[in-house]
Amino acid sequence: MKLKDKVAVITGGTSGMALATAKLFVEEGAYVFITGRDKARLDKAVKEVGKNVTGVEGDAASLEDLDRLYETVRKEKGKIDILFASAGRGDFGPIGEVTEKHLDEIFDLNVRGTLFTVQKALPLFNDGGSIILNGSIAAIKGFPAFGVYNASKAAVRSFARTWTMDLKSRNIRVNVLSPGTIDTPILDPFSKEQKDYLVSLIPMGRMGLPEEIATAVLFLASDDSSFVTGIELHVDGGAVQV
Repeated sequence: MKLKDKVAVITGGTSGMALATAKLFVEEGAYVFITGRDKARLDKAVKEVGKNVTGVEGDAASLEDLDRLYETVRKEKGKIDILFASAGRGDFGPIGEVTEKHLDEIFDLNVRGTLFTVQKALPLFNDGGSIILNGSIAAIKGFPAFGVYNASKAAVRSFARTWTMDLKSRNIRVNVLSPGTIDTPILDPFSKEQKDYLVSLIPMGRMGLPEEIATAVLFLASDDSSFVTGIELHVDGGAVQV
């Protein structure tokens, strides 16, 4: 029960890594608020978590939706101990084909959305809490045709450094969790050949599991990481390490 009596907010929590994290947080004693843009998927995720969970429909790129999320948290629990800013997106776009729409959509959610997800949580945040930002190994890799996404995740990494200093007087820790290739529904459109290629880049010879991300997020959320702040934790099977 590493999170006993803690209140956690997880954005984009309807599937994959974030949903696995919500389930683990509840198992460890937390009450969790999860968000999602699709009500049917959100309702399904709430049922999967099963208890000690509230689903709030909304888009992390919308300031109005974020206000509604935190008003719900304020009314129901009155505090936040843990925030996992997980909502994000990525689309392919070679430099010669990047459009204004492509840039705006990715930066609105991954950068602008992350910033205001954190900022608007702060009035409810307990001193000594933990903020985890969802990064990516893309922040330090030059994946072709993925330049806008790569840059957005590099911005998230930069946020963690600055916010660690901005929030140090409140003893709020800020860290980045950067996954490698994880076996989630986002890869469903990929062919077997494409998936095999991705696996070939991973020293451990396999994709990660959502549950392996969840345990890493739990580490950063709990007192197990009480002397850890400002870091980027790569959970990638060694893909960017060797």
